[in-house]
Amino acid sequence: MKKLIVVLMIGVLAVLTACGNSQSDNSGDKKKLTIGFGVGTYEEQFRQSILPILEKQGYSVEIKSFSQNMQVNPAMKEGSIDASIFQSTAYMEAINKEIKADMVGIAYAPGAPQGLYSVNHTTLDDVKDGTTVAVPNDPVNQERALRILEELGWIKIKEGAGVADFNINSMEPDKYNIDIKILDPAQILVSLQDVDYGVVNGNYIANSDRKITDALKIENTPMEHRIIVSVNKKDENTQWAKDLKAAYESKEFEEYIHGIEKYDGFILPEAWDNN
Repeated sequence: MKKLIVVLMIGVLAVLTACGNSQSDNSGDKKKLTIGFGVGTYEEQFRQSILPILEKQGYSVEIKSFSQNMQVNPAMKEGSIDASIFQSTAYMEAINKEIKADMVGIAYAPGAPQGLYSVNHTTLDDVKDGTTVAVPNDPVNQERALRILEELGWIKIKEGAGVADFNINSMEPDKYNIDIKILDPAQILVSLQDVDYGVVNGNYIANSDRKITDALKIENTPMEHRIIVSVNKKDENTQWAKDLKAAYESKEFEEYIHGIEKYDGFILPEAWDNN
């Protein structure tokens, strides 16, 4: 009897172990995903084009919208979302350090560049000492904005200035003594009448009655500031992550973006060159 009990226990343990191993092996093959989005046009792109692609492959996707970008990555770290589309590589790497996360980018998404806009001037030649320019208040977007002004020769950015810890003290005057106004990114577009110029994130332009090409100066967006599809590193090589990446690099998604006027002027994934 004792021998029989021992044999039965060994058999049960073997079955449980096999089930555990099977569950672990198939964890990357799951068909239910939760995707997070911050502020911007990325959720609209996903709903209208990426979601149908994934559904054809048998995926069931829950979409979570966050009112503030700062809420998205903690949700990724705790596992309540599987992937996010809203951030740049520079922002992701800064947050990885800040909250001890381990996120990686797996694909680029169409993203809107920053631009210098004005309702009070039709030319950049009106700049002079005391000219007021509104820029975003978060470090990453503020660094991008001031790089535009640096390219114009209006200001200089000090050597060694970072990205995640960038602040207004990282700049100094160049040709002009510019009066920098620091505002929430969402407020700059509606505050243009109160300043000479404003650097506006392209997503706010795309969602307004303006066009990105209306800018007096458009950012030459470096790779570290382009929008990515991000996942936790442990999921990087799962089948669902590969399928999500493939959807963003697909001809079908490319044709969708080219067919929508509001996306004129967006920075497009280089992977599309292979389509």
